[in-house]
Amino acid sequence: MAFKKNSKIKRSIPGFGLTMGLSTLYLSLIVLIPLSLVFVYSAKMGWQVFWTEITDPRVVASYKLTFSTAFFASLINMVFGLMIAWVLTRYTFP
Repeated sequence: MAFKKNSKIKRSIPGFGLTMGLSTLYLSLIVLIPLSLVFVYSAKMGWQVFWTEITDPRVVASYKLTFSTAFFASLINMVFGLMIAWVLTRYTFP
């Protein structure tokens, strides 16, 4: 007895190809293209101009602000994440 093969494969997530394509398009437009343009623009500079730009006092202050904010945010997330993980593993929920 031969089984008839269906040419269409049923997927568990309908429309996955379309949504993956749109997600990739939006990622490219919002993140990858501007980020690549930063590298292209910095590659056009000479090393001396590049070094003076990244060691400017305002730029260094922005580095300090960015890294300190990320550090404190990760500490806060660690504390609350550990508390939530402890509650979820310690107690049973209906």
